[in-house]
Amino acid sequence: MKRQAKSHTAGSSRPEDDKHSRRQFLAQSGKALAGSALAGVAVSRIYAGENNTIRLALVGCGGRGSGAVGNALSSKTGPTKLVAMADVFEDKQKRSHKALTEQFGEKVDVPPDRQFLGFDAYRKAIDCLRPGDVMIQATHSAFRPTHIEYAVAKGVNVFMEKSFAPDPGGTRQILRLGEIADKRNLKIACGLMCRHSASRQALIRKIRDGAMGDIQLIRAYRMDPGARMGPFKGGQSELMWQIRRPYFFLWVSSAWFIEMMIHQVDECCWIKDAWPVTAEGLGGREPNSKDCSQNLHTYAIEYTFPDGTKALVNSRSMSNCHNDFATFVHGTKCAAQFSGNVHAATVHIYKDQRSDKSNIGWRPDPERVSPYQVEWDELLSAIRHDRPHNEARRAAQTNLASIMGRAAIHSGKIITWDQMLTSDYKFYPNAGDLDYDSPAPVKADANGCYPVPIPGKWTEV
Repeated sequence: MKRQAKSHTAGSSRPEDDKHSRRQFLAQSGKALAGSALAGVAVSRIYAGENNTIRLALVGCGGRGSGAVGNALSSKTGPTKLVAMADVFEDKQKRSHKALTEQFGEKVDVPPDRQFLGFDAYRKAIDCLRPGDVMIQATHSAFRPTHIEYAVAKGVNVFMEKSFAPDPGGTRQILRLGEIADKRNLKIACGLMCRHSASRQALIRKIRDGAMGDIQLIRAYRMDPGARMGPFKGGQSELMWQIRRPYFFLWVSSAWFIEMMIHQVDECCWIKDAWPVTAEGLGGREPNSKDCSQNLHTYAIEYTFPDGTKALVNSRSMSNCHNDFATFVHGTKCAAQFSGNVHAATVHIYKDQRSDKSNIGWRPDPERVSPYQVEWDELLSAIRHDRPHNEARRAAQTNLASIMGRAAIHSGKIITWDQMLTSDYKFYPNAGDLDYDSPAPVKADANGCYPVPIPGKWTEV
């Protein structure tokens, strides 16, 4: 049961074999409508008693958050219970609560007085937890640093969804919060589930042992029809209208490219065991587009790593074109496939450079447990046994690498890793102070459309 939230248009690609998608949680449930003083206390002490139930607060009740709750409540590592929920949209909260209650019964203990609405609802939900419990942060990335800061101050562990911040400034906040969490013995898990894939881990071991020779090139693709957004016609809160459509706005949730491609960027960096030193690329919008969002429809990034080797990350969101969703790696000895359609564990090594099914020379053992479940089992086990578990730094660095590629295309410039590590740029610095009456951070023009990045004129680093 995991991740990717519902598509925003009927034209979006929804492969039917994504059986563990958190985005599809509500549909797949079968019953859905379609600093604290104790912050540094060792968690193992908290859960050593007779009542060792780990309590959860869900902040962000969409498909991703609901699916994350499903993974947490399905874990066999020990008892868990959902005790609070927070969102800015009542309809989303009600759908999530109904579906989760029908599937998990008494494990969902969220009466009306613990169902919180509003921009400050995250505080009320976290306040329902004890030090050592877990906040699931599954709202949009503009709000993630603010919410995680409050959880860490209260001594609460965190599971946070991707992407992790829409801009370098927010991402550097995540880095700092990860350091604070380490000092307070808190656990942070991040929704880059492919790192928990047994098949991919097996291929990584092969790569590190030299089975493929020196890695020379990585190719990652996500090409599908994508989605488009119509114009803002007024007559309602422009802020709330934008928050309802997060993947079409850079400030809300990084927009389409990073939301869709951060896993592939992470795979490239994992394979190389390094972060890119530069990124450059090309992108554009389809001719005569009526899309009123801030998205481009093609992104082609060339990352260069410290040893001079390259990773090519390609995204295209256009109909009636060739579709692909995979990551390939080429070494001096042979090639391999690292990942498949909708993040499937399609993993194998080819006999030579020909990426063909008839040319496979090695496959790992089949995965017995979904990576989406494994990431939760590992987090909960780390809490119960007081083992170090903090993925914040790696997740933030992957986020920076993703923003680095996006920024290279949007600006039309070569962007360096050093620039990313020192940039405090934010699309909207005051996201943590918004309320229902706030004006929208970005305004529609007379046609209801929003500003699109123009290379040579645009800045986001």
